[in-house]
Amino acid sequence: MLLENVNQPADLKGFSVEQLETLAADIRQFLIEKLSATGGHLAPNLGVVELTLALHYLFDSPADKFIFDVGHQAYVHKILTGRKDRFDTLRKYKGLCGFIKRSESEHDVWEAGHSSTSLSAAMGMALARDAKGDSNRVIAVVGDGALTGGMALEALNHIGHERKNLMVVLNDNEMSIAPNVGALHNYLGKIRSDRHYVKAKEDLEHLLKKIPAIGGTIAKTAEKVKDSLKYMIVQGVLFEELGLTYLGPVDGHSLPHLLDVLKQADNVQGPVLVHVLTTKGKGYTPAEADSFKWHGISPYKIESGKVLKSVSAPPMYTEVFGQTLMKLAEQDERVIAVTPAMPGGSGLLEFAARFPGRMIDVGIAEQHAATMSGALAIEGMKPVFAVYSTFLQRAYDQVVHDICRQNLNVAFAIDRAGFVGADGETHQGVYDIPFLRHVPNMVIMMPKDENELRHMMKTALEYDNGPIAYRYPRINGTGVELDEELQVIPIGEWEVLREGTDAVLLAVGPMVQIALQAAEQLQQQGQQVRVVNARFIKPLDEAMLRQIAKEGIPILTMEESTLEGGFGTAVLEFYVKHQLAVPAMRMLGIPDCFIEHGSILDQRREVGLTVENAIEQVQAIVPLQKKRALS
Repeated sequence: MLLENVNQPADLKGFSVEQLETLAADIRQFLIEKLSATGGHLAPNLGVVELTLALHYLFDSPADKFIFDVGHQAYVHKILTGRKDRFDTLRKYKGLCGFIKRSESEHDVWEAGHSSTSLSAAMGMALARDAKGDSNRVIAVVGDGALTGGMALEALNHIGHERKNLMVVLNDNEMSIAPNVGALHNYLGKIRSDRHYVKAKEDLEHLLKKIPAIGGTIAKTAEKVKDSLKYMIVQGVLFEELGLTYLGPVDGHSLPHLLDVLKQADNVQGPVLVHVLTTKGKGYTPAEADSFKWHGISPYKIESGKVLKSVSAPPMYTEVFGQTLMKLAEQDERVIAVTPAMPGGSGLLEFAARFPGRMIDVGIAEQHAATMSGALAIEGMKPVFAVYSTFLQRAYDQVVHDICRQNLNVAFAIDRAGFVGADGETHQGVYDIPFLRHVPNMVIMMPKDENELRHMMKTALEYDNGPIAYRYPRINGTGVELDEELQVIPIGEWEVLREGTDAVLLAVGPMVQIALQAAEQLQQQGQQVRVVNARFIKPLDEAMLRQIAKEGIPILTMEESTLEGGFGTAVLEFYVKHQLAVPAMRMLGIPDCFIEHGSILDQRREVGLTVENAIEQVQAIVPLQKKRALS
């Protein structure tokens, strides 16, 4: 394989176009083989092989700055920058990151696991370059789906205004994760359908240059003629109106054409946008046929494309959410599902098929989704905003300003709450408790199992006193039997699952099962530990907290969330506020640092969210007289 001879971008410089095409085939084969064992973002990377090769062939990373939006299409970049020998560790604990990682390579200049950030980053680097008097290139690679993010449009507006030398490569594969939606997507479709625009524009500009400059009237008339033809050929011409020179569309899998257009772009003064058409999953038939499924894939058999599944397991929380929401929608026609480009990941595909008029996919636009949900609530609907915890961060102001402040009846279905495994630090759902619980009017719940999630969804539907959130993890359920009849849970009421007087474990979500296992082992050592399903993070069960203080029982809180501002902190704040005391209190959770990729079990072990550590913490706070009695 020619790939064996490529270890750094400089190794490409002497290649012919034919050799680059051979290398592209080698890279595709490499990706298909490696990801069949590790899993990962296969389809996006198969789609950008030629594009990434062309960029590294023509330009000089790391002096020239390549900024990849999101980063899950940067595997080819990693391969070409000295990391192909580490691909067996991709997305594994302490292994190669699935996204751009600055600590991995000098060629990685910007990190992102969320979309729509690359254009702002590119603008910042272009401004810094000019301030320092440097002359390097700044190139942002952004997907068409990311353009629906408001931040990307803000950046485009600024880029066009400042007129800095900057290249935007628009990787247009007509998909983000789910199929793209909206006016911008339709606009790009118009451009795709008219490939004569660039040539006609160039011919006209050449003609205009031959007109003698005999006064402003002729010049203005010429400009009007040019603009009229421009609008005739492509309606809108959005990018040029924003101030960017538009080149394309160009076939993103034709290296000769790509190289030619990128060379043209490099000669443009000011910002330029190169519109590249690619096919997600290019070169692997199963991925081309279903690029949604193969966007992020588990290990699979190369020959058949069959995903290697583990032994039979209970359904994922996400699946339970989707099935239950359909049941609630059957009972109440006010239920409307809202998603920011994640209908599949949020378990809503079947809901969309069954209730097409009550399923709203806004594209990558979390801020818009949140505010729109608030307006739906004002008009008497029951919006359910289904969003990953990590993506809800992007709509924080809208949650505070537009929903909580107006006390609107929006239900937040917060998926991927807690550790997320291989996607790592950019996707960990561990910050929503701190940034939600201090906002007035918000109610926050988390179930101990998948059956309780269903009851919480019913509770949220019936709740009419403002916003309410139920958060659930990216794991399989516990396998409990699902009740046929859904019940409303009294707001703020916790559940004692196991009695005991030596210590009390206040556990949230998946930590309830760990608490029960720890209590069982402690009983064998003679310690009777109470386990409480602290299913309401806000409001707290104040009556139970007062009773614990009255009994004088030490407390251990357990949460798969950041400790700063989390559930344990809320319990501490309650006791301080009411001047109540307990003999001792400790908290298990995530410390003040970012936890990188690996399995969820790896991540829990790293921060001590284990049965063994829970036992150790309880033993440290058991009253001295109890320890003496046991000895």
